[in-house]
Amino acid sequence: MKRFSHAFRRGGDPNAQKGALGYVLAWLLGVPIPILIIVALLRSCA
Repeated sequence: MKRFSHAFRRGGDPNAQKGALGYVLAWLLGVPIPILIIVALLRSCA
């Protein structure tokens, strides 16, 4: 039963979800996807 409930639980860090929302908003405003990927890679390395 634990495994079943774990599959439907919202996981992850809320701050990471906010960061993902920021990338989506930037994309909707017209920032090209390759630029967003480069920024994400640079942020994860730092």
